[in-house]
Amino acid sequence: MSTSVKPPYIQKVDQRGDIAVWIVDGSYIRGHVDEEFTNFGQHYAFEYIPLNEFWIDHEAAHDETRFFIDHLLVEHRLMAKGVPYDKALVEADREERKERRLAGDISRLTHHGQQLPDAKGVHERLWKKLENGVSVWVVNGRLVRSAFDIDFTEGGHDHVYEFVPENEVWIDDAIEEEERGFVLLHELHERNRMAGGMPYSQAHEESSHLEYRCRHHPDELHDALAAEGWE
Repeated sequence: MSTSVKPPYIQKVDQRGDIAVWIVDGSYIRGHVDEEFTNFGQHYAFEYIPLNEFWIDHEAAHDETRFFIDHLLVEHRLMAKGVPYDKALVEADREERKERRLAGDISRLTHHGQQLPDAKGVHERLWKKLENGVSVWVVNGRLVRSAFDIDFTEGGHDHVYEFVPENEVWIDDAIEEEERGFVLLHELHERNRMAGGMPYSQAHEESSHLEYRCRHHPDELHDALAAEGWE
């Protein structure tokens, strides 16, 4: 890691053999090191993370640390043996899903398995309804990951995730308040571009660049959001 970048550590929360588990400042990492860092990571997926460390983003709500540690243990072990990331991810996700099910998250959204999970059940609060009819919701990210998509991070919308209702944008409540505006900008820009026919890969890349610029020039965030219909 560059000497111009401060260490992102907040608190050491566990030790698994030789591996130290750290809670880190994910917002700082996304703004100064890697905009694609999400909920957690380990060395073989993110080379800037030391070999014997797991990094877990500091969460604003709903402690998921134990799920992420279980995931990382499998992912790290397999990748250390040379297993490609995509294959290691499948096995790690399987272990994480098992732990989430045991914790009762899926049962909560399915009324003990009696019905399919209802997307409205993850709504925490309506942030804003835009003039174009799009509703932006802060959602329970833990329940989204447990019941719908284990890889859901930061935010999403109906043009990417089939489980997100039409004309909705979701912002993960695990994201700290001061960072949500940047995630919101990414999701609104991406959705607007995809609604206009742009493919996801291109819309995502463009949105990531815009988000990264505003993280480094926060004075531009207000106008950038207004351009996406957030007024």
